[in-house]
Amino acid sequence: MDLDGICDRPLLEVCVDNARGLDAARRGGADRIELCSALALDGLTPSAGLMRTAARLDRPVYAMIRPRDGDFVFSEADVDIMLRDIDAARDAGLRGVVLGANLPSGELDSVVLARLCRHAAGLGMTLHRSIDLVPDPIAAVDLAVELGFERILTSGGADRAPNGIDQIARMVARAGGRLSIMAGSGAQERVGDPSPDRREGAPWLLWRARGGELPLRHPGLLGVS
Repeated sequence: MDLDGICDRPLLEVCVDNARGLDAARRGGADRIELCSALALDGLTPSAGLMRTAARLDRPVYAMIRPRDGDFVFSEADVDIMLRDIDAARDAGLRGVVLGANLPSGELDSVVLARLCRHAAGLGMTLHRSIDLVPDPIAAVDLAVELGFERILTSGGADRAPNGIDQIARMVARAGGRLSIMAGSGAQERVGDPSPDRREGAPWLLWRARGGELPLRHPGLLGVS
């Protein structure tokens, strides 16, 4: 069951890039997992083998679809790889994919994203932090809804989510329940806040399992009973 919009506590998605991280996320009580390779490069597409391993878990797993490091301005060759990687995620039995693409101007690349989203039909879709490069991320929420994304990962255009709380709140308001907003990058700094999502209104937080470890079980690590 997808917990977006139906749970009365902040929910935790954990980003991992190896089997050790998968086990840490499971033991730590993650509600959902973002599966990557190369977290040191901010996450690339995971291998087919890691996807199949992750699909055995008893919670939703979404694969990052990002064929290389660097920017999110993708060539036709990049897009072809991404389409094949979406197929690999589906074939592995994963619940969804994490996508993003920008134009050189920073705007979301609606043409490339539409191709990727059509190809991912039947899978859940998260729009990643490429939205934080957009000149007007509030308006970009509408495009994300139109493309069929179920959630957006964002730091509110700031270097870290705690510094983008006001923008995140505006994005939540613009979404109006049409999709969910997930605070990412630095959200873990707010450990011990008794209600870490209250100010920005984002029901999900993203945590990177650096070194394959989580410090405490969720929801305790969020200070939520």
